[in-house]
Amino acid sequence: MTRQVETGPLGPFPHVSRPVFAVSALLIVGFIIFGGIFTETASTLFLGAQSAIADYFGWFLIITVNIALLLSLYVAFGRFGDIRLGGQTETPEYGLLSWTAMLFSAGIGIGLLYWAVAEPLFHFSSPPIAEAESVEAAEQAMTLSFLHWGLHGWGIYCMVGLALAYFHYRQGLPLSIRSALYPLIGERIYGGWGHAVDTLAVFGTMFGIVTSLGLGVIQINDGLGSLFGVGDNIGLQLLLIAIITGIATFSVMMGLDAGIKRISEINIYLSFALLAFIVATGPTLFIFDSFIENVGNYLNDIVYFSFWGEAYSGTDWQVDWTIFYWAWWISWSPFVGIFIARISRGRTVREFILGVLFVPTAILFFWFTAFGGTALNMEMAGDPGLIAATNDSYGAAIFQLLQFFPLTNVITVVVILMIMLWFVTSSDSGSFVIDMLTAGGHSNPPKIQRLFWAITEGCIAAVLLVAGGLEALQAAAVVAGFPFAFVILVLMYGLMRGLGRDKLVLYRYDQWYRTEKEAEANAPDAYAGESALEGPPELAKET
Repeated sequence: MTRQVETGPLGPFPHVSRPVFAVSALLIVGFIIFGGIFTETASTLFLGAQSAIADYFGWFLIITVNIALLLSLYVAFGRFGDIRLGGQTETPEYGLLSWTAMLFSAGIGIGLLYWAVAEPLFHFSSPPIAEAESVEAAEQAMTLSFLHWGLHGWGIYCMVGLALAYFHYRQGLPLSIRSALYPLIGERIYGGWGHAVDTLAVFGTMFGIVTSLGLGVIQINDGLGSLFGVGDNIGLQLLLIAIITGIATFSVMMGLDAGIKRISEINIYLSFALLAFIVATGPTLFIFDSFIENVGNYLNDIVYFSFWGEAYSGTDWQVDWTIFYWAWWISWSPFVGIFIARISRGRTVREFILGVLFVPTAILFFWFTAFGGTALNMEMAGDPGLIAATNDSYGAAIFQLLQFFPLTNVITVVVILMIMLWFVTSSDSGSFVIDMLTAGGHSNPPKIQRLFWAITEGCIAAVLLVAGGLEALQAAAVVAGFPFAFVILVLMYGLMRGLGRDKLVLYRYDQWYRTEKEAEANAPDAYAGESALEGPPELAKET
Protein backbone atom coordinates (compact mmCIF):
# COMPACT_ATOMS: atom_id res chain seq x y z
CA MET A 1 0.00 0.00 0.00
CA THR A 2 2.94 2.35 0.54
CA ARG A 3 4.24 3.93 -2.61
CA GLN A 4 7.71 2.96 -3.77
CA VAL A 5 10.11 5.85 -3.42
CA GLU A 6 13.04 6.45 -5.73
CA THR A 7 16.36 7.10 -4.05
CA GLY A 8 17.41 9.74 -6.52
CA PRO A 9 16.52 13.45 -6.70
CA LEU A 10 13.00 14.31 -5.66
CA GLY A 11 10.97 17.36 -6.69
CA PRO A 12 12.68 20.74 -6.38
CA PHE A 13 15.14 19.53 -3.74
CA PRO A 14 18.27 19.07 -5.90
CA HIS A 15 18.39 22.80 -6.55
CA VAL A 16 18.85 23.66 -2.86
CA SER A 17 22.03 21.69 -2.30
CA ARG A 18 24.13 24.62 -3.43
CA PRO A 19 23.52 26.80 -0.32
CA VAL A 20 24.30 23.90 2.02
CA PHE A 21 27.47 22.95 0.16
CA ALA A 22 28.64 26.54 -0.30
CA VAL A 23 28.06 27.68 3.28
CA SER A 24 29.47 24.48 4.80
CA ALA A 25 32.52 24.46 2.56
CA LEU A 26 33.32 28.15 3.08
CA LEU A 27 33.00 27.96 6.87
CA ILE A 28 34.99 24.74 7.18
CA VAL A 29 37.74 25.88 4.83
CA GLY A 30 37.78 29.16 6.73
CA PHE A 31 38.27 27.23 9.96
CA ILE A 32 41.19 25.31 8.43
CA ILE A 33 42.88 28.55 7.39
CA PHE A 34 42.15 30.27 10.72
CA GLY A 35 43.30 27.27 12.77
CA GLY A 36 46.42 26.85 10.66
CA ILE A 37 47.48 30.46 11.11
CA PHE A 38 46.21 31.20 14.63
CA THR A 39 46.58 27.80 16.28
CA GLU A 40 46.71 29.04 19.88
CA THR A 41 43.69 31.29 19.40
CA ALA A 42 41.73 28.42 17.82
CA SER A 43 42.59 26.13 20.72
CA THR A 44 41.59 28.75 23.30
CA LEU A 45 38.34 29.42 21.45
CA PHE A 46 37.29 25.76 21.32
CA LEU A 47 38.31 25.01 24.91
CA GLY A 48 36.48 28.11 26.16
CA ALA A 49 33.33 27.20 24.26
CA GLN A 50 33.48 23.62 25.58
CA SER A 51 33.82 24.87 29.14
CA ALA A 52 30.84 27.22 28.76
CA ILE A 53 28.62 24.51 27.27
CA ALA A 54 29.55 22.00 29.98
CA ASP A 55 29.11 24.51 32.82
CA TYR A 56 25.76 25.94 31.73
CA PHE A 57 24.13 23.34 29.46
CA GLY A 58 25.36 19.95 30.65
CA TRP A 59 21.90 19.33 32.12
CA PHE A 60 20.35 19.93 28.69
CA LEU A 61 22.53 17.30 27.04
CA ILE A 62 21.65 14.83 29.83
CA ILE A 63 17.92 15.42 29.28
CA THR A 64 18.22 15.10 25.50
CA VAL A 65 20.05 11.77 25.64
CA ASN A 66 17.61 10.30 28.17
CA ILE A 67 14.58 11.36 26.13
CA ALA A 68 16.07 9.70 23.05
CA LEU A 69 16.57 6.39 24.88
CA LEU A 70 13.13 6.35 26.48
CA LEU A 71 11.43 7.29 23.22
CA SER A 72 13.34 4.55 21.35
CA LEU A 73 12.04 1.93 23.79
CA TYR A 74 8.51 3.31 23.64
CA VAL A 75 8.42 3.19 19.83
CA ALA A 76 10.04 -0.27 19.64
CA PHE A 77 7.59 -1.93 22.01
CA GLY A 78 4.57 0.21 21.23
CA ARG A 79 1.97 0.33 18.49
CA PHE A 80 4.33 1.71 15.82
CA GLY A 81 6.68 -1.28 15.78
CA ASP A 82 5.08 -3.08 12.82
CA ILE A 83 5.38 -0.13 10.42
CA ARG A 84 7.90 -1.05 7.74
CA LEU A 85 10.53 1.34 6.38
CA GLY A 86 9.30 1.12 2.81
CA GLY A 87 6.41 -0.85 1.40
CA GLN A 88 4.65 -3.09 3.91
CA THR A 89 5.64 -6.14 1.85
CA GLU A 90 9.29 -5.18 1.25
CA THR A 91 12.18 -7.27 2.53
CA PRO A 92 15.45 -5.84 3.99
CA GLU A 93 17.92 -4.59 1.41
CA TYR A 94 20.92 -5.99 3.31
CA GLY A 95 21.29 -9.24 5.25
CA LEU A 96 21.61 -9.19 9.03
CA LEU A 97 25.40 -9.75 9.07
CA SER A 98 26.20 -7.05 6.50
CA TRP A 99 23.72 -4.65 8.10
CA THR A 100 25.15 -5.19 11.58
CA ALA A 101 28.74 -4.88 10.34
CA MET A 102 28.06 -1.59 8.58
CA LEU A 103 26.04 0.05 11.38
CA PHE A 104 28.59 -1.09 13.98
CA SER A 105 31.58 0.12 11.96
CA ALA A 106 29.98 3.46 11.17
CA GLY A 107 28.64 4.00 14.68
CA ILE A 108 31.70 3.19 16.78
CA GLY A 109 34.91 3.96 14.96
CA ILE A 110 38.30 4.14 16.59
CA GLY A 111 36.92 4.80 20.07
CA LEU A 112 36.37 1.07 20.54
CA LEU A 113 40.11 0.40 20.61
CA TYR A 114 41.11 3.74 22.11
CA TRP A 115 38.93 3.62 25.23
CA ALA A 116 38.28 -0.10 25.87
CA VAL A 117 41.26 -0.42 28.23
CA ALA A 118 41.97 3.21 29.09
CA GLU A 119 38.53 4.27 30.31
CA PRO A 120 37.90 1.50 32.89
CA LEU A 121 41.45 1.93 34.21
CA PHE A 122 41.05 5.70 34.54
CA HIS A 123 37.73 5.38 36.38
CA PHE A 124 39.30 2.72 38.61
CA SER A 125 42.20 4.96 39.58
CA SER A 126 40.17 8.21 39.68
CA PRO A 127 36.53 7.31 40.38
CA PRO A 128 33.97 10.10 40.74
CA ILE A 129 32.36 8.60 43.87
CA ALA A 130 34.04 5.41 45.16
CA GLU A 131 37.41 5.04 46.89
CA ALA A 132 40.23 4.85 44.33
CA GLU A 133 41.48 1.38 43.33
CA SER A 134 38.94 -0.43 45.50
CA VAL A 135 36.56 -3.24 44.53
CA GLU A 136 33.74 -0.70 44.47
CA ALA A 137 35.83 1.50 42.17
CA ALA A 138 36.36 -1.44 39.77
CA GLU A 139 32.62 -2.16 39.65
CA GLN A 140 31.84 1.51 39.15
CA ALA A 141 34.49 1.81 36.43
CA MET A 142 32.74 -0.83 34.34
CA THR A 143 29.30 0.65 35.03
CA LEU A 144 30.42 4.10 33.86
CA SER A 145 32.10 2.64 30.78
CA PHE A 146 28.88 0.79 29.95
CA LEU A 147 26.92 4.01 30.50
CA HIS A 148 29.09 5.96 28.07
CA TRP A 149 29.09 3.24 25.37
CA GLY A 150 25.71 1.64 25.92
CA LEU A 151 22.02 2.24 25.37
CA HIS A 152 21.99 6.04 25.68
CA GLY A 153 24.33 6.70 22.77
CA TRP A 154 22.65 4.15 20.54
CA GLY A 155 19.28 5.64 21.51
CA ILE A 156 20.43 8.89 19.89
CA TYR A 157 21.39 6.97 16.74
CA CYS A 158 18.02 5.16 16.82
CA MET A 159 15.94 8.31 16.85
CA VAL A 160 17.91 10.16 14.18
CA GLY A 161 18.24 7.12 11.90
CA LEU A 162 14.62 6.07 12.30
CA ALA A 163 13.30 9.55 11.57
CA LEU A 164 15.34 9.82 8.39
CA ALA A 165 14.52 6.30 7.20
CA TYR A 166 10.83 6.80 7.92
CA PHE A 167 10.45 10.08 6.06
CA HIS A 168 12.57 8.89 3.15
CA TYR A 169 11.13 5.41 2.59
CA ARG A 170 7.58 6.00 3.78
CA GLN A 171 6.96 9.62 2.74
CA GLY A 172 9.22 9.94 -0.31
CA LEU A 173 11.24 12.85 1.12
CA PRO A 174 15.00 13.27 0.55
CA LEU A 175 17.40 11.30 2.74
CA SER A 176 18.39 14.40 4.66
CA ILE A 177 18.00 15.83 8.17
CA ARG A 178 15.58 18.50 6.97
CA SER A 179 13.04 15.87 5.96
CA ALA A 180 12.29 15.05 9.61
CA LEU A 181 10.95 18.59 10.01
CA TYR A 182 8.29 18.11 7.33
CA PRO A 183 5.38 17.49 9.77
CA LEU A 184 6.21 20.80 11.45
CA ILE A 185 7.02 23.21 8.60
CA GLY A 186 5.89 21.38 5.46
CA GLU A 187 7.35 22.58 2.16
CA ARG A 188 9.51 25.13 3.96
CA ILE A 189 12.06 22.34 4.51
CA TYR A 190 13.22 23.26 1.01
CA GLY A 191 14.06 26.80 2.14
CA GLY A 192 16.23 28.53 4.72
CA TRP A 193 15.26 26.39 7.70
CA GLY A 194 16.13 23.23 5.82
CA HIS A 195 19.47 24.68 4.70
CA ALA A 196 20.33 25.67 8.28
CA VAL A 197 19.51 22.23 9.72
CA ASP A 198 21.52 20.38 7.08
CA THR A 199 24.46 22.74 7.54
CA LEU A 200 24.44 22.04 11.29
CA ALA A 201 24.42 18.34 10.46
CA VAL A 202 27.45 18.77 8.19
CA PHE A 203 29.36 20.51 11.00
CA GLY A 204 28.44 17.89 13.58
CA THR A 205 29.45 15.09 11.25
CA MET A 206 32.71 16.70 10.23
CA PHE A 207 34.00 17.45 13.72
CA GLY A 208 32.77 14.15 15.14
CA ILE A 209 34.76 12.26 12.51
CA VAL A 210 37.91 14.33 12.82
CA THR A 211 37.87 13.76 16.59
CA SER A 212 38.03 10.03 15.93
CA LEU A 213 40.73 10.50 13.31
CA GLY A 214 42.83 12.49 15.76
CA LEU A 215 42.40 9.85 18.47
CA GLY A 216 43.29 7.17 15.94
CA VAL A 217 46.58 8.63 14.81
CA ILE A 218 47.59 9.34 18.42
CA GLN A 219 46.97 5.69 19.25
CA ILE A 220 48.79 4.42 16.15
CA ASN A 221 51.72 6.57 17.25
CA ASP A 222 51.56 4.84 20.65
CA GLY A 223 51.42 1.42 18.94
CA LEU A 224 54.47 2.19 16.84
CA GLY A 225 56.17 3.30 20.03
CA SER A 226 55.39 -0.09 21.57
CA LEU A 227 56.89 -1.86 18.55
CA PHE A 228 59.78 0.36 17.57
CA GLY A 229 60.25 2.83 20.42
CA VAL A 230 58.87 5.77 18.41
CA GLY A 231 58.05 8.72 20.68
CA ASP A 232 55.13 11.13 20.53
CA ASN A 233 55.75 12.87 17.22
CA ILE A 234 53.40 15.41 15.64
CA GLY A 235 55.12 15.02 12.29
CA LEU A 236 54.47 11.28 12.30
CA GLN A 237 50.84 11.88 13.31
CA LEU A 238 50.33 14.27 10.39
CA LEU A 239 51.86 11.70 8.03
CA LEU A 240 49.49 9.05 9.41
CA ILE A 241 46.54 11.38 8.83
CA ALA A 242 47.60 11.78 5.21
CA ILE A 243 47.95 8.00 4.70
CA ILE A 244 44.65 7.08 6.37
CA THR A 245 42.81 9.89 4.60
CA GLY A 246 44.16 8.60 1.29
CA ILE A 247 42.88 5.08 2.00
CA ALA A 248 39.50 6.42 3.15
CA THR A 249 39.23 8.58 0.04
CA PHE A 250 39.85 5.57 -2.19
CA SER A 251 37.23 3.57 -0.29
CA VAL A 252 34.55 6.25 -0.44
CA MET A 253 35.13 6.69 -4.18
CA MET A 254 34.37 2.98 -4.62
CA GLY A 255 30.90 3.47 -3.17
CA LEU A 256 28.72 1.77 -0.57
CA ASP A 257 28.79 -1.86 -1.68
CA ALA A 258 32.26 -2.08 -3.21
CA GLY A 259 34.10 -0.07 -0.55
CA ILE A 260 32.32 0.64 2.73
CA LYS A 261 30.45 -2.68 3.01
CA ARG A 262 33.52 -4.86 2.33
CA ILE A 263 35.85 -2.98 4.66
CA SER A 264 33.18 -3.02 7.39
CA GLU A 265 32.88 -6.79 7.12
CA ILE A 266 36.69 -7.20 7.24
CA ASN A 267 36.72 -5.02 10.35
CA ILE A 268 34.08 -7.12 12.06
CA TYR A 269 35.97 -10.36 11.31
CA LEU A 270 39.23 -8.92 12.67
CA SER A 271 37.46 -7.55 15.74
CA PHE A 272 35.86 -10.86 16.62
CA ALA A 273 39.15 -12.67 16.00
CA LEU A 274 40.96 -10.29 18.38
CA LEU A 275 38.17 -10.61 20.95
CA ALA A 276 38.32 -14.42 20.76
CA PHE A 277 42.12 -14.30 21.21
CA ILE A 278 41.84 -12.16 24.35
CA VAL A 279 39.11 -14.39 25.83
CA ALA A 280 40.97 -17.63 25.03
CA THR A 281 44.42 -16.55 26.25
CA GLY A 282 43.30 -14.24 29.06
CA PRO A 283 41.38 -14.89 32.29
CA THR A 284 38.53 -16.65 30.49
CA LEU A 285 36.40 -17.57 33.50
CA PHE A 286 36.79 -14.10 35.01
CA ILE A 287 35.67 -12.48 31.73
CA PHE A 288 32.43 -14.47 31.58
CA ASP A 289 31.70 -14.11 35.30
CA SER A 290 32.40 -10.39 35.34
CA PHE A 291 30.39 -9.81 32.17
CA ILE A 292 27.23 -11.05 33.87
CA GLU A 293 28.00 -9.01 36.98
CA ASN A 294 28.86 -5.88 34.98
CA VAL A 295 25.56 -6.01 33.11
CA GLY A 296 23.69 -6.45 36.40
CA ASN A 297 25.49 -3.49 37.99
CA TYR A 298 24.78 -1.38 34.92
CA LEU A 299 21.07 -2.17 34.98
CA ASN A 300 20.95 -1.55 38.73
CA ASP A 301 22.67 1.87 38.54
CA ILE A 302 21.55 3.09 35.12
CA VAL A 303 18.83 5.42 36.42
CA TYR A 304 21.10 7.06 38.99
CA PHE A 305 24.02 7.70 36.66
CA SER A 306 21.75 8.65 33.74
CA PHE A 307 20.50 11.68 35.68
CA TRP A 308 23.53 12.33 37.89
CA GLY A 309 24.78 15.90 37.40
CA GLU A 310 27.32 16.53 40.20
CA ALA A 311 25.02 19.23 41.55
CA TYR A 312 25.82 18.47 45.19
CA SER A 313 29.45 17.43 44.88
CA GLY A 314 30.52 20.52 42.93
CA THR A 315 33.16 18.53 41.03
CA ASP A 316 33.92 18.65 37.30
CA TRP A 317 34.51 14.95 36.58
CA GLN A 318 31.37 14.69 34.48
CA VAL A 319 32.42 17.55 32.21
CA ASP A 320 35.45 15.60 31.00
CA TRP A 321 33.61 12.31 30.62
CA THR A 322 29.81 11.98 30.49
CA ILE A 323 29.08 15.40 28.99
CA PHE A 324 31.87 14.92 26.48
CA TYR A 325 30.46 11.53 25.48
CA TRP A 326 26.90 12.80 25.08
CA ALA A 327 28.10 15.67 22.90
CA TRP A 328 30.27 13.26 20.89
CA TRP A 329 27.39 10.83 20.30
CA ILE A 330 25.18 13.74 19.26
CA SER A 331 27.83 15.12 16.90
CA TRP A 332 28.07 11.68 15.25
CA SER A 333 24.29 11.20 15.05
CA PRO A 334 23.67 13.07 11.76
CA PHE A 335 26.08 10.96 9.75
CA VAL A 336 25.47 7.67 11.59
CA GLY A 337 21.72 8.26 11.47
CA ILE A 338 21.72 8.96 7.74
CA PHE A 339 24.05 6.06 7.06
CA ILE A 340 21.98 3.59 9.08
CA ALA A 341 18.84 4.88 7.38
CA ARG A 342 20.49 4.38 4.00
CA ILE A 343 21.14 0.67 4.70
CA SER A 344 17.87 -0.12 6.53
CA ARG A 345 15.22 -0.11 3.83
CA GLY A 346 12.73 -2.96 4.23
CA ARG A 347 13.08 -3.41 8.01
CA THR A 348 10.22 -2.80 10.41
CA VAL A 349 10.48 -0.03 12.98
CA ARG A 350 10.77 -2.67 15.71
CA GLU A 351 13.54 -4.57 13.89
CA PHE A 352 15.37 -1.31 13.27
CA ILE A 353 15.33 -0.15 16.89
CA LEU A 354 16.05 -3.53 18.48
CA GLY A 355 18.92 -4.10 16.05
CA VAL A 356 20.46 -0.65 16.43
CA LEU A 357 19.89 -0.41 20.18
CA PHE A 358 20.75 -3.86 21.54
CA VAL A 359 23.07 -5.70 19.12
CA PRO A 360 25.97 -3.18 19.18
CA THR A 361 25.42 -2.55 22.90
CA ALA A 362 25.78 -6.25 23.73
CA ILE A 363 28.96 -6.50 21.64
CA LEU A 364 30.42 -3.39 23.25
CA PHE A 365 29.64 -4.58 26.77
CA PHE A 366 31.43 -7.87 26.20
CA TRP A 367 34.31 -6.08 24.46
CA PHE A 368 34.84 -3.67 27.36
CA THR A 369 34.61 -6.56 29.82
CA ALA A 370 37.19 -8.60 27.91
CA PHE A 371 39.70 -5.75 27.53
CA GLY A 372 38.96 -3.29 30.33
CA GLY A 373 37.85 -5.96 32.79
CA THR A 374 40.99 -8.00 32.15
CA ALA A 375 43.12 -4.90 32.74
CA LEU A 376 41.30 -4.22 36.03
CA ASN A 377 41.76 -7.84 37.09
CA MET A 378 45.51 -7.59 36.48
CA GLU A 379 45.80 -4.30 38.38
CA MET A 380 43.91 -5.69 41.37
CA ALA A 381 46.06 -8.83 41.38
CA GLY A 382 49.36 -6.95 41.26
CA ASP A 383 50.93 -3.91 39.60
CA PRO A 384 51.57 -4.49 35.89
CA GLY A 385 51.85 -0.74 35.21
CA LEU A 386 48.63 -0.41 33.26
CA ILE A 387 47.38 2.59 35.25
CA ALA A 388 50.68 4.38 34.76
CA ALA A 389 50.51 3.71 31.00
CA THR A 390 46.94 5.04 30.91
CA ASN A 391 47.89 8.21 32.77
CA ASP A 392 50.77 8.70 30.35
CA SER A 393 48.61 8.21 27.24
CA TYR A 394 45.11 6.79 26.89
CA GLY A 395 46.00 5.29 23.53
CA ALA A 396 48.97 3.39 24.96
CA ALA A 397 46.89 1.44 27.49
CA ILE A 398 45.80 -1.32 25.11
CA PHE A 399 49.37 -1.87 23.87
CA GLN A 400 50.61 -2.11 27.45
CA LEU A 401 47.92 -4.74 28.11
CA LEU A 402 49.04 -6.76 25.08
CA GLN A 403 52.51 -7.07 26.63
CA PHE A 404 51.03 -9.71 28.96
CA PHE A 405 49.63 -11.85 26.12
CA PRO A 406 51.39 -14.24 23.73
CA LEU A 407 52.33 -13.10 20.20
CA THR A 408 52.55 -9.52 21.45
CA ASN A 409 54.15 -8.00 18.37
CA VAL A 410 51.83 -9.81 15.96
CA ILE A 411 48.71 -8.75 17.88
CA THR A 412 50.03 -5.21 18.15
CA VAL A 413 50.34 -5.03 14.36
CA VAL A 414 46.79 -6.38 14.04
CA VAL A 415 45.48 -3.72 16.43
CA ILE A 416 47.26 -0.94 14.48
CA LEU A 417 45.72 -2.29 11.25
CA MET A 418 42.29 -2.38 12.90
CA ILE A 419 42.63 1.23 14.07
CA MET A 420 43.35 2.26 10.49
CA LEU A 421 40.42 0.25 9.13
CA TRP A 422 38.04 1.54 11.82
CA PHE A 423 38.86 5.06 10.81
CA VAL A 424 38.53 4.26 7.12
CA THR A 425 35.01 2.93 7.65
CA SER A 426 34.06 5.95 9.78
CA SER A 427 35.64 8.44 7.39
CA ASP A 428 34.26 7.07 4.15
CA SER A 429 30.75 6.58 5.55
CA GLY A 430 30.96 10.10 7.03
CA SER A 431 32.14 11.56 3.72
CA PHE A 432 29.38 9.64 1.96
CA VAL A 433 26.77 11.15 4.29
CA ILE A 434 28.12 14.71 4.13
CA ASP A 435 28.00 14.37 0.37
CA MET A 436 24.35 13.32 0.57
CA LEU A 437 23.55 16.32 2.77
CA THR A 438 25.25 18.73 0.38
CA ALA A 439 23.89 17.05 -2.77
CA GLY A 440 20.19 17.47 -2.15
CA GLY A 441 19.49 14.21 -0.37
CA HIS A 442 20.78 11.88 -3.09
CA SER A 443 21.40 8.39 -1.72
CA ASN A 444 24.19 7.99 -4.33
CA PRO A 445 25.91 11.38 -4.28
CA PRO A 446 28.51 12.74 -6.74
CA LYS A 447 32.01 11.29 -6.38
CA ILE A 448 33.76 14.63 -6.80
CA GLN A 449 32.11 15.92 -3.61
CA ARG A 450 33.06 12.72 -1.77
CA LEU A 451 36.68 13.44 -2.69
CA PHE A 452 36.42 17.02 -1.41
CA TRP A 453 34.93 16.09 1.96
CA ALA A 454 37.28 13.15 2.57
CA ILE A 455 40.32 15.38 2.05
CA THR A 456 38.76 18.16 4.16
CA GLU A 457 38.36 15.76 7.11
CA GLY A 458 42.08 15.04 7.08
CA CYS A 459 42.94 18.74 6.94
CA ILE A 460 40.75 19.62 9.94
CA ALA A 461 42.14 16.73 11.99
CA ALA A 462 45.66 17.97 11.26
CA VAL A 463 44.77 21.52 12.31
CA LEU A 464 43.18 20.37 15.58
CA LEU A 465 46.14 18.14 16.44
CA VAL A 466 48.57 20.99 15.89
CA ALA A 467 46.29 23.40 17.78
CA GLY A 468 45.99 21.40 20.97
CA GLY A 469 46.02 17.63 20.61
CA LEU A 470 43.46 15.57 22.50
CA GLU A 471 41.94 18.49 24.40
CA ALA A 472 41.25 20.44 21.20
CA LEU A 473 39.75 17.33 19.57
CA GLN A 474 37.39 16.73 22.49
CA ALA A 475 36.43 20.38 22.62
CA ALA A 476 35.62 20.36 18.91
CA ALA A 477 33.29 17.37 19.37
CA VAL A 478 31.42 19.04 22.23
CA VAL A 479 31.06 22.40 20.47
CA ALA A 480 29.91 20.81 17.21
CA GLY A 481 27.48 18.44 18.92
CA PHE A 482 25.73 20.94 21.18
CA PRO A 483 23.67 22.88 18.57
CA PHE A 484 22.46 19.66 16.98
CA ALA A 485 20.92 18.57 20.30
CA PHE A 486 18.15 21.12 19.68
CA VAL A 487 17.59 19.67 16.21
CA ILE A 488 17.31 16.15 17.66
CA LEU A 489 14.50 17.22 20.02
CA VAL A 490 12.55 18.76 17.14
CA LEU A 491 13.32 15.75 14.96
CA MET A 492 11.90 13.34 17.57
CA TYR A 493 8.73 15.41 17.81
CA GLY A 494 8.34 15.34 14.01
CA LEU A 495 8.91 11.58 13.95
CA MET A 496 6.19 10.93 16.50
CA ARG A 497 3.73 13.06 14.55
CA GLY A 498 4.59 11.23 11.35
CA LEU A 499 4.32 7.77 12.93
CA GLY A 500 1.00 8.68 14.55
CA ARG A 501 -0.46 9.80 11.25
CA ASP A 502 0.91 6.74 9.43
CA LYS A 503 -0.58 4.39 12.02
CA LEU A 504 -3.95 6.10 11.66
CA VAL A 505 -3.84 5.63 7.89
CA LEU A 506 -2.93 1.95 8.30
CA TYR A 507 -5.77 1.50 10.78
CA ARG A 508 -8.31 3.16 8.47
CA TYR A 509 -7.09 1.09 5.55
CA ASP A 510 -7.37 -2.12 7.57
CA GLN A 511 -10.88 -1.25 8.67
CA TRP A 512 -11.92 -0.42 5.11
CA TYR A 513 -10.33 -3.60 3.78
CA ARG A 514 -12.14 -5.81 6.27
CA THR A 515 -15.47 -4.16 5.46
CA GLU A 516 -14.97 -4.48 1.73
CA LYS A 517 -13.92 -8.13 1.93
CA GLU A 518 -17.02 -8.97 3.95
CA ALA A 519 -19.19 -7.14 1.44
CA GLU A 520 -17.44 -8.89 -1.45
CA ALA A 521 -18.02 -12.28 0.19
CA ASN A 522 -21.72 -11.52 0.58
CA ALA A 523 -22.20 -10.10 -2.94
CA PRO A 524 -19.37 -11.27 -5.22
CA ASP A 525 -21.12 -10.21 -8.45
CA ALA A 526 -21.10 -6.58 -7.33
CA TYR A 527 -17.27 -6.63 -7.11
CA ALA A 528 -16.53 -8.30 -10.42
CA GLY A 529 -13.37 -6.87 -11.98
CA GLU A 530 -12.49 -4.76 -8.93
CA SER A 531 -9.83 -5.29 -6.28
CA ALA A 532 -10.36 -4.42 -2.65
CA LEU A 533 -6.62 -4.07 -2.32
CA GLU A 534 -6.55 -0.80 -4.24
CA GLY A 535 -7.94 1.10 -1.28
CA PRO A 536 -10.60 3.79 -1.01
CA PRO A 537 -10.12 7.01 -3.00
CA GLU A 538 -9.76 9.17 0.12
CA LEU A 539 -6.77 7.05 1.27
CA ALA A 540 -5.06 6.84 -2.10
CA LYS A 541 -2.97 9.96 -1.59
CA GLU A 542 -2.06 9.03 1.98
CA THR A 543 -0.91 5.51 1.14
